[in-house]
Amino acid sequence: MTEPRKIVIGYDGSDLSARALDWAMDEAELRKLPLTLTHAWRWPYGEIDDGAKLRLREAAEHVLYHGADCARSCGTTVDVATDLYEGSAAQRLVELSAGAELVVVGSRGLGAPARSVIGSVTATVAARARSPVIIVRGAGPLPVPSRPGPVVVGLKNTTADEVLGFAFHEAALRHLRLRVIHAGYLRLLTWGVAMASLPDPDDSRRACQERLNERLAPWQEKYPEVSVDAAVTMSAPKEALGAAAAKATLIVAGTGRTARRTGHLGVITRSLVRHASCSVAVVPPLEGAEPC
Repeated sequence: MTEPRKIVIGYDGSDLSARALDWAMDEAELRKLPLTLTHAWRWPYGEIDDGAKLRLREAAEHVLYHGADCARSCGTTVDVATDLYEGSAAQRLVELSAGAELVVVGSRGLGAPARSVIGSVTATVAARARSPVIIVRGAGPLPVPSRPGPVVVGLKNTTADEVLGFAFHEAALRHLRLRVIHAGYLRLLTWGVAMASLPDPDDSRRACQERLNERLAPWQEKYPEVSVDAAVTMSAPKEALGAAAAKATLIVAGTGRTARRTGHLGVITRSLVRHASCSVAVVPPLEGAEPC
């Protein structure tokens, strides 16, 4: 029998991971899936005697079981499991992602020290995970804002269907609007002897909007309950998505072409993970598919 899919949350007892736990509990309840809290621990300074190692493990157990007790008492998710792991947190989260519907991790915010931590752990998980990863920023989904912002997704010609599918599904689960942004900005050309005519911006925008509408049509048919705002902007993608994140509940992006192999996200997704003012979902392509 195939083991049921689950929501996985990386939990270390900090306020940041508590926000991520709120989000993970929300996802488990919305998706009607079990929740697994994982906590990785290890002694980073060389050799350690057995007694000290036992005390370190007991402290890790206390952190993990406290989080599980909070999840059981504060949410309606009944099936809450724990996973205590000795070793790398990033490695364990990637391993667990193979059997997960979704992995949820916390973010340390926008400062430079935080970005170095994100680069070493969170972005590694987002790049290598087999499931979508949500990096929770800010206060998370609970308590629910009185006027929550939309789910936002950036769309280009090579964006994988898995990214669009996740964005539509998340918007449907949370009863939120979906804002789809295609940044079809025109690159400035250098003057030269054989320079071609500059394209007309209005014609380019109309053509982009038509392609965007065609791409979205089957998804709107599948999710008729989702209100969709599809827009073409001539801004650069990084700037357009960064601005949209300021009013969003969640922004959805793909991993990048070589993320799983190299452990590095694409340029735009990496920028969102580091700088976006809302939570970020990073969605991988199907196993065996060419990443986008």
